[in-house]
Amino acid sequence: MHIICFDLEGVFTPEVWINVSLKTGIDELKLTTRDISDYDVLMKRRLEILKEHNITLNEIKTVISEMELLPGAKDFLDWVRSIVQVIIVTDSFIEFAMLFMKKLDYPLLLCHNLETDEKGIITDYKLRINDMKRETVKAFKNMNYDVIAVGDSYNDTAMLLEAKHGILFRPPEKIIKEFPQFPVVTEYAEFKKVLLKILQ
Repeated sequence: MHIICFDLEGVFTPEVWINVSLKTGIDELKLTTRDISDYDVLMKRRLEILKEHNITLNEIKTVISEMELLPGAKDFLDWVRSIVQVIIVTDSFIEFAMLFMKKLDYPLLLCHNLETDEKGIITDYKLRINDMKRETVKAFKNMNYDVIAVGDSYNDTAMLLEAKHGILFRPPEKIIKEFPQFPVVTEYAEFKKVLLKILQ
């Protein structure tokens, strides 16, 4: 039996931090896990920037609430869910990601959470567990699932390596070059064909 672990941002939704950067005019917030492989370094710098500019969690949630899914994402996910079990496994946070879940008809979501101060400024982030994406795949493997993992960034590569089938969706060129063992898919129609071939 198969199960699919999908990343969220870059696969079904735009990148949250890029949109926050565009709204705030803070260029450094455009950096994502597609650019920086060390997630802790990336997040700590993001929190420093938010504190420096007094940007609150509610302001970020307002940006997210105005974001749409990637074109075709909802129809594609509906189709996948009709033939195989799906889990969204993201290094985003419940405070961010739940704003997208309604638009995706509430698939199962595994993610982290944030801490804020009395002013609503994000002060810290709490990982569910370390290396959650890879550990999620390992857990399903231990339950005798054949896991398909899909992502686009450095922080997805551990789960892609752990899975029986790892697939990159619209990754940057440098990740394609560093991980040539993974097939690369750029369109949902093409993705359907790849999944059907695996699942047959």
